[in-house]
Amino acid sequence: MKITFHGAARAVTGSKHLIALNNNTKILLDCGMFQGMGEVTDKLNGYFGFKPAEVTHVVLSHAHIDHCGLLPRLVAEGFAGNIYCTPPTMDLARILLMDSAKIQMQDAEYLNKSRRENEEVTEALYSEDDVAKTLSLFKIVEYNEDFEIDGQIRILLTDAGHIIGSSAVHLTITEGGKETKITFSGDVGRYGDLLLKSPQSFAQADYIIMESTYGDSLHKDLEPIEEMLLEIINRTCKIKKGKVIIPAFSVGRTQELLYALNGLELKGKLPDLTYYVDSPLSLQATQVLKNHPEVYNNGVKRVLAVDDEIFNFKGLRFVESSAESKAINNDPRPCVIISSSGMAEGGRVRHHIKNNISNQKNTFLMVGYASPDSLAGKLLNGEKKVWMFRQEYDVIAEVRSIQSMSAHGDYEDLLQFLSCQDPEKVKQVFLVHGEYEVQQHFAKRLIDKGFKRIAIPEYHQEFEL
Repeated sequence: MKITFHGAARAVTGSKHLIALNNNTKILLDCGMFQGMGEVTDKLNGYFGFKPAEVTHVVLSHAHIDHCGLLPRLVAEGFAGNIYCTPPTMDLARILLMDSAKIQMQDAEYLNKSRRENEEVTEALYSEDDVAKTLSLFKIVEYNEDFEIDGQIRILLTDAGHIIGSSAVHLTITEGGKETKITFSGDVGRYGDLLLKSPQSFAQADYIIMESTYGDSLHKDLEPIEEMLLEIINRTCKIKKGKVIIPAFSVGRTQELLYALNGLELKGKLPDLTYYVDSPLSLQATQVLKNHPEVYNNGVKRVLAVDDEIFNFKGLRFVESSAESKAINNDPRPCVIISSSGMAEGGRVRHHIKNNISNQKNTFLMVGYASPDSLAGKLLNGEKKVWMFRQEYDVIAEVRSIQSMSAHGDYEDLLQFLSCQDPEKVKQVFLVHGEYEVQQHFAKRLIDKGFKRIAIPEYHQEFEL
């Protein structure tokens, strides 16, 4: 049995981990899109490193685009097996993948209109027809269901607490009469998340593929989210008379922001402004979350006892048409704009950045992970000039962040996730989904906890299990 790491290897995005059995059965864990990696992003997304037609099964940990975003490309290039995931993940993947196809096609059209004579034509990675074909291959697996894929392979999905439907994937593979247990963490959420239940514990594994996004960071001892939001909104909108623009992923982060703003209204503290959610996808994702109340933690359930609209409040407006989105930028009145994507690598938020980045009245608020090479990452790193739509813009607006809103667990959360394991019985831990320096720091923490064999795979590196 072999495993090869074709994405999220010494990087955070592009999750693709391929397990090959001795009989040529191949199991792909996630099929994510690379995001925010600068000029190499398109090249990475155009090459799998394996033949899609040879993949037998796909297991999807959750619906974020960096974990599911290349599934339609996989299908277009020949994959015809089943894609296994939880019910909420399927519901989210349906809207996220359709949205991804639309954004790619729109961005390609925009770039091709303005391309110079010697520049190549930009093409979308896949079409809406590719997405429709992909969705027909999805197969539902409930949390904690011991599910047999075939005579050799069983899967169990446990709640990872990252976004709605997110799961850790536990494989039991039988070869030559011997069982091997492999756990893939997916993305691990936070213990004590604003909305979701904490990650579940799981049975002993032989091999663990472990995410490490925040392997050297702590989210603790930060101000409460509601109070930080209130301070930033008051400073920007009431004192500076500007706009707060929040690049936020349509799934997870946007709903947490709405929940926190609703909490301010329940306390009578919410400033009287217009709060735009400028992402049609966010409206659909919010509805998916409403349709799966079983994922809420006890704190949310207590709020629901007094307020059955936890994502709605005075002044909230969901923006659907592109014409209305453009009109926001022409309106000088102070407001709050929540728009995708979270790394500002695509979607409507880039237009809001373009139109507002050079005005000192405005504030850009970052509320989640952004890779260093992404537009959001560059703003977080304090760059004074940014490049968008083939043009350079001066960064004059204020840039703030709320780190505690990350859906990724910090190193204490990651260690707690692994605390159910006997390190002596784990043959190897593979660290994925992290910047290399961060992974090296986290590897030392794991060694201190008794895990003896830690590998940090390189892109396309293969290991014998």
